[in-house]
Amino acid sequence: MKELKKWLLHNYKIKFLNDQYLVEAMTHSSYSNENKKLAKKYNERIEFLGDAVLELYISQWLFLYFPDMKEGDLSKLRAQIVCEESLSTLAKETKLDQFVLLGKGEEKTGGRNRPALLCDLFEAFIGALYLDKGYEEAATFLEKVIVPKIKKEHYSIFDDYKTALQEKLQVNGDVKIEYVVEGITGPSHNKLFHVLVLVNGQVAGKGSGRSKKNAEQEAASIAINSLKV
Repeated sequence: MKELKKWLLHNYKIKFLNDQYLVEAMTHSSYSNENKKLAKKYNERIEFLGDAVLELYISQWLFLYFPDMKEGDLSKLRAQIVCEESLSTLAKETKLDQFVLLGKGEEKTGGRNRPALLCDLFEAFIGALYLDKGYEEAATFLEKVIVPKIKKEHYSIFDDYKTALQEKLQVNGDVKIEYVVEGITGPSHNKLFHVLVLVNGQVAGKGSGRSKKNAEQEAASIAINSLKV
């Protein structure tokens, strides 16, 4: 944990008073199972707490920042911000993925890159920060790592870009929209799908994702922006 503590202090001015909270947050169950001295201490319980803190912070921030946004749209936007894909990306951007303690089997099968594991890791870290420093410190960290993305519109209230694209393009009549898998890269346990979206036979967007569905959504999102629809 020494290197992680240096990283947190240098990049986020965070210094834990009780290191046990940090150790628990960074310990996956697979590591705990292989190290009996940990007495089944791993991050699932603290992740439960972090999830609640994160949802409260995002709800409050969106409520204040978008005073005219309707409840339904606020809920959609919050869901995108706290979804598995988003939080796993944040775990990587904040380098938490490099310090998580994994069992040998989990490590070998690519656990360090598994979105679900990284999502839980990020929430667990928020839980640890809350327990050690209180809500304000957790909020300060989240303001640094999430708020800039929201302000730069990295998230949208459209949680279904394929439907949004179809509705916008077909408002004046039928338009042929096709999604074609251009290729698949990566190992079998961590595939990356590459998809094209064709509008009347012409490429309108390209997207990539860990599933065909996610890749299609990204391609549709890019098409919406490129076609200015």
